[in-house]
Amino acid sequence: MRAQLQHWREWRWGFWLSFAFFVAIILTALIGGWQLYQALLDERQAPLDQLSVQGELRYVQPEQVRAALNRGTIGSFFSADVNALRQRVEQLPWVATASLRKVWPDRLSVYVVEQQPVAHWNHDRLLNEQGQVFKAAVTKDHALPSLYGPEDAVAETLQRYRELQSLLSINGFAIDALRLSPRFAVNIVLTNGIELRLGREAAGERVKRFIDVYETIKKQSDKAIDYVDCRYDTGVAVSWRDKEE
Repeated sequence: MRAQLQHWREWRWGFWLSFAFFVAIILTALIGGWQLYQALLDERQAPLDQLSVQGELRYVQPEQVRAALNRGTIGSFFSADVNALRQRVEQLPWVATASLRKVWPDRLSVYVVEQQPVAHWNHDRLLNEQGQVFKAAVTKDHALPSLYGPEDAVAETLQRYRELQSLLSINGFAIDALRLSPRFAVNIVLTNGIELRLGREAAGERVKRFIDVYETIKKQSDKAIDYVDCRYDTGVAVSWRDKEE
């Protein structure tokens, strides 16, 4: 009986020692894991010190990208949120889209796709190829047409420009400005200074009519053409500039 009691005591002590050892291992692992997690979040432990900016860059400078990223905390290699950082870069005026990736051990790589402007929009903004309006500083090398129209008719205005420009360009003309009224009437000014009043309907057919009669009109006067009103079922009306203009 005494031997059995001794055996029971030894087993119980062994059990609790084993349990305590197991708990100690678990606590050590948890504490170590927490400390490792905190270290990974610490920018000083794995900082993203290097920045590379790639893409066909004409308007965006790497310094601008760096400044945009530094508007907030970047984080470490492990903690940096590339989606949040991407949004900072895409707030730059000339950036259409950006993609970011982390390169071990300390590099943040940024690939930038710039906006591709196709026209000025309502005096103070630009249009890209997708018909999206954006605002950016305009430089002298932006030889772009000027489009004017209702803010809720951007796509329609750009479509009218493209359709009419395709007709005019094959005949040696180019659009300098196009205006779409709230009632969707179209007026265009060519790069040679001639205004075409096209109205709301059949703008393409009216442009073709102008092209057909242009050479004949030029021969009618030695004055420069001011505007051609094409809003007739047949024929056009012509206004001439005074020579001193």
